[in-house]
Amino acid sequence: MCGIFGYFDRSGASLDQSRLLAMAAAIRHRGPDDHGLHAVPGAAVGNQRLSIIGVDDGRQPFFSDDGLIAVVQNGEIYNYIELAAELADRGRPVRSKCDTEVILRLYEELGISFVAKLNGMFAIAILDQRTRSLTLIRDRVGVKPLYLWNDGTRLLFASEIKSILAAGISREVDAQAAHHYLSFNYVPIPFTMFKGVSHLEPGHWLRIDASGVESQRWWHIPNQEAEERSESAWIEEFNAILDDSVRIRMRADVPFGAFLSGGIDSSTVVGLMSRHLGPGVRTFSIGFEEPEYDESVYAQEAIDRFRAKGVIEKVASNMIGLWPLAVYHCDQPHGDVSFLPTYRVAQLAARHVKMVLTGDGADELFAGYTKYRDFFAGPHATNSDDHAFARAYLESTGLFPESGRGELYQDGFAAGVDRSSSVEIVRGCLARASRMDRVSQCLFFDVAQLLPGNNLVKPDRMGMAVSLEARDPFLDPRLIELAFRMPGALKLCGGQTKYIYKRAVSSLLGDHLTYRRKQMFTVPIGEWFKRELRPFCSEVLLGRDAGLDQFFRRAAIERLLQEHWTGLANRTREIRALIAFELWRRIFLQGSFNGPPTLEDLGLSLQSTSSRGG
Repeated sequence: MCGIFGYFDRSGASLDQSRLLAMAAAIRHRGPDDHGLHAVPGAAVGNQRLSIIGVDDGRQPFFSDDGLIAVVQNGEIYNYIELAAELADRGRPVRSKCDTEVILRLYEELGISFVAKLNGMFAIAILDQRTRSLTLIRDRVGVKPLYLWNDGTRLLFASEIKSILAAGISREVDAQAAHHYLSFNYVPIPFTMFKGVSHLEPGHWLRIDASGVESQRWWHIPNQEAEERSESAWIEEFNAILDDSVRIRMRADVPFGAFLSGGIDSSTVVGLMSRHLGPGVRTFSIGFEEPEYDESVYAQEAIDRFRAKGVIEKVASNMIGLWPLAVYHCDQPHGDVSFLPTYRVAQLAARHVKMVLTGDGADELFAGYTKYRDFFAGPHATNSDDHAFARAYLESTGLFPESGRGELYQDGFAAGVDRSSSVEIVRGCLARASRMDRVSQCLFFDVAQLLPGNNLVKPDRMGMAVSLEARDPFLDPRLIELAFRMPGALKLCGGQTKYIYKRAVSSLLGDHLTYRRKQMFTVPIGEWFKRELRPFCSEVLLGRDAGLDQFFRRAAIERLLQEHWTGLANRTREIRALIAFELWRRIFLQGSFNGPPTLEDLGLSLQSTSSRGG
């Protein structure tokens, strides 16, 4: 796990060394153990390293024997041991214990096609002076981020946008991305909130050389009809793949453990870890004082069941003071406040280990969210044409409806966006899943957009904020492909979420942990907005230093707040998203911070009074 950065200039012009060092410094939190930089005229690749595998001999970049190929990566290749053995059998021995050298040797032998052999999470940069080219590669579902800025001559890349900003590019809002943010509650790929900065799509590679830029999709979820098999056959294959996925993700040369919320996904991962390691798996959990949001009793149940070495820390649920930190590390606004407790559990784990396994991805693959149950209980779920189905899914699961955005936008801002484009993103994804049933189509969209746009950003950025690696066994490519060979009726069955998954793991977890009511890993912020955080909402969104009026109508924001405060409507999600947008504006457009700011740094206070608001 690391951070990578660099550039390629088609004209051969070099980027100033101070800019390269600033790019590295901006992401030092991703890899505080080491720094590597290789620069040639017109190009460079760099790395900030968090040492997990090959601690003593894994310094990056890795170079070919002739010095003409340099490779850096952010991530881990879980099947690197098997791949190294294959290379040795073909007379290409891997001399280090590091998975990045495996990438180099495979590229030397196979060219870009090598990437299909990798089972892992990765963002890779390969500078090849033989062809004077730079190749960038992103993993299948976008576990690892990789951002780009390209002016037609020079391309900059980095694991985080702040690293690209450190190279001196201008900071302007991409109005279309902001529109999509208010549609989805996150910025969908390949957009970012910064004009000119894009996110390399998952499962894609990009190559730049003197003649131009080429990009291709190297992996996709097969668009196929579901297989008809017995439930027992699905359960057997699911359990075998997940068990092996957990096994290979425990490969590390440093102490590791697992996040444990007490939910079915993290409990399953801990249970499988204990099968391989025996008693004493390290787990990390946080609990809240409010019983309706506290899952620590279930975490303790899992700890006891698997004889884990659990650390549970009760924390104050009011974490609003961490909000600027989360926005800073994410580089973009997210309406999801579960980033805050994720940071706290990452912070707890980082005191003890350098790597954790998580349960991320299971909900999107096997229909774990209640939103799927609620949507398919509605009238448009199965009898609509493709366009109406896409619109219904967006309206059901998104943020501001089309009419709501029309009332919110300032005229100048509205003129700069295509207001029908958000539903086209959904339609485009669903078209790639045209042969799947409707349940699987919705899951396909969430794997393609919600995961890399929001839900995988959370463990990556909050973990990297404290230099902690997070690995996700449910996102093994074998398990992803199994999920989309499986009928949707086995994932969402009779209103029960994760139907076949729960049947598969019930003997491991016991019925109580398997079938308990799902709780979201979040905090009761909607109620706080009505009470103790009411002045804070006013100050952030309407105060004298607020800057959202260049995008949105003040009267519309006031109406949202009043509806929420009076109980006329629950506007928690909309208010969260607008506050995150304003915090992002203050951090990245108005300010210039070399580290995460506090609320006070942004001119805000949780002790504000109504008189300070506008």
